[in-house]
This record gives sequence, C-alpha cells and structure tokens, in this order.
Amino acid sequence: MDSFIDIFLHIDQHLVALVQNYRAWTYVLLFMIIFCETGLVFFPFLPGDSLLFVSGAVASIPGMPLEISLLILVLFIAAVLGDSCNYLIGHSFGKKMFGRSDSRIFKQSHLEKTHHFFQKYGGKTIIIARFVPIVRTFAPFVAGMGRMHYYTFIIYNVIGGFVWVVLFCMSGYFFGNIPFVQHNLEILLVSIILISLFPALLEFIRIRIKNKHNNA
Repeated sequence: MDSFIDIFLHIDQHLVALVQNYRAWTYVLLFMIIFCETGLVFFPFLPGDSLLFVSGAVASIPGMPLEISLLILVLFIAAVLGDSCNYLIGHSFGKKMFGRSDSRIFKQSHLEKTHHFFQKYGGKTIIIARFVPIVRTFAPFVAGMGRMHYYTFIIYNVIGGFVWVVLFCMSGYFFGNIPFVQHNLEILLVSIILISLFPALLEFIRIRIKNKHNNA
C-alpha cells in the first residue's frame, strides 16, 4: 500500500525514469494502464486522470522521447478499446458477475453508483464517466449489461475518450512544467482525484436521501 501511494504522489519522477530507461516502450506501458482502467472492472482504482496529466507534462520536457501527438493518439486508442472491451464483458457476463450481492471482487455499491449516473444522464454517462474515477470503469460495463445499442455506445465512447485524453494530456503539456505546478504536484494530483469524485459523491448522497424519504 505504501509503495502504491509513493508511486501516485511521485508519479512524475517514476514516469521520467521509466521513459529514460524504456523510451518508446513507454507508449506500450501507458497504453496497457489506460486500457486496464477503462476496460477491466478488476482495476477501478488506477489513477487515469493523473497519469494523463503527468504524461503530457513529461512529453513537454526537452529531450524526452515522448511526442505529445503520438502520446495522445496511443492513449485515445487505449481508452476507446478499453471501454469497448468493458462493454462486451458487461454484455456477455455482467449479470453472472454481479449475481451475488456479497461478491468480494465486484462491489455492488460501485454498480449502484453507476446505475444512478445512467438514470440521470442516460447515454451521456459514457462521456461524463470519463472524468469520474470508479464510475469511469463501470459505466461501459453497465452499458453492455443493460444492452445499450453498440452504435450509440461507440459514438459516446469515441467522444468521451477523445475529450478526456486531450484535455488532461494537453493540460499537463502546457502547465505541468510551470515551477509552481512542479513544486505542488502532489497536492494537484490529489486535488484532481477529489474534484473528480465530488460530483459522484453528491449524486450518491442525493439518491440515498431520496430513497430514504420514499421508504419513510
């Protein structure tokens, strides 16, 4: 656990060392991380937003063998393929995987939170969920399990993946090497996670309160 926290808080240092040691292979590793976070319900806690931001910042460092346009293309493809894979898993195995309320791997609370997003935003949840950790991982799964038409899903998938990757990568590229940002990067990364989670938390609390009133 301590090592995970260290990697998260100093992700910029670890990523710089990774790029220097593995150079072009870094694209493959970043592809796999983004694909796993968006494509597999086993990995809902990977720091996708922070990784995109820091990747963009590292790409802006002179001499680094990361090129921002190629980086965005690779991560965009990873995000779209990841959501598509997750959709197919939900479509084929969703009801079996979440059939037991006491599942230790697949938390019902995560599924319920995502259902609440779909109830409020409909298909646009696929776009909005890109910016909400945990919901980002479960939204395509729920879309597949709910038999959303794949043509509709892929449109939202492509739009959401493009906006998410470009926004965070370019933000990191343009602002990540400002001295103030560099000196307060740990605080910024934690803030990104907290800000992303805040709307989901408010929505979850609102639904809970509404359900209590309805059951009273």
